[in-house]
Amino acid sequence: MELRILRYFVAVAEELHFGRAATRLHMSQPPLSRAIKQLEADIGALLFARSPTGVTLTPVGTVLLDEARALLDHADRVRVRVSEAAGAATITVGILGDGTDPGMSGLAAAYRRNHPGIDIRIRDTDLTDPTCGLRAGLVDVALTRAPFDETALTVRALRTDPVGVVLRTDDPLARHDRLRLAELSDRRWFQFPQGTDPIWRSYWNGGRPREGPMVRTVQECQQAVLWNGTVGLAPFGHDLPTELAVVPLIDMAPSRVVAAWNEGDTNPLIRSFVEIATATYRH
Repeated sequence: MELRILRYFVAVAEELHFGRAATRLHMSQPPLSRAIKQLEADIGALLFARSPTGVTLTPVGTVLLDEARALLDHADRVRVRVSEAAGAATITVGILGDGTDPGMSGLAAAYRRNHPGIDIRIRDTDLTDPTCGLRAGLVDVALTRAPFDETALTVRALRTDPVGVVLRTDDPLARHDRLRLAELSDRRWFQFPQGTDPIWRSYWNGGRPREGPMVRTVQECQQAVLWNGTVGLAPFGHDLPTELAVVPLIDMAPSRVVAAWNEGDTNPLIRSFVEIATATYRH
């Protein structure tokens, strides 16, 4: 079995949909389907039960998924060790704005356990660059939030978080159990500077132009709310000062925690980081 075909199989097994797996693998669906059918022919058993809505794993497919993941993990460790021996034992990770994400400490511990010889460099970036310096070549991989312009990037979703509006606790709206974006239409919102990714800016402004103070960091966002009564959006799961509250927004799309790297970058340290991040955030 070729490692490439096993990676195809794992993608289909995790997505349970050929179309989504093809998108994740940056390939068209027909060659992916042919590769899986050839794998099934080589094994002599069906790996997936197909239906119009997607696929499910057969018992044989379930066994192969466990074995394929173990084999691919081992192959990645081999590549990393060879990279270490060649002196390429450094990876620079870009982190967006706020290092208090509850999944980050678990990821750091898991990566250290798997690759104790790797020198991990962290570049903390403000909210004006959701790719954390990736496009400028300042980092190898970014641990960030979508949506943003994904042109020439590969993006892997790690977790989805609901989003709420951040308010002062003495704000009358803070007493609500939930809110709609329309109920905030007359408020001032914090803004990101001109030149910030427009997809990113639009998302955090609830999909429409707003007026309000300019901010660059999570701390500046919080201070804008505390001092000016400005409102803004934030994902759930982060610690806030006691003077602030976050109220769920029922008509706001959730925020995705993602890993992103430059399309076509085959650095095994990046792949290993992304696979460990995916496993860590899945649990």
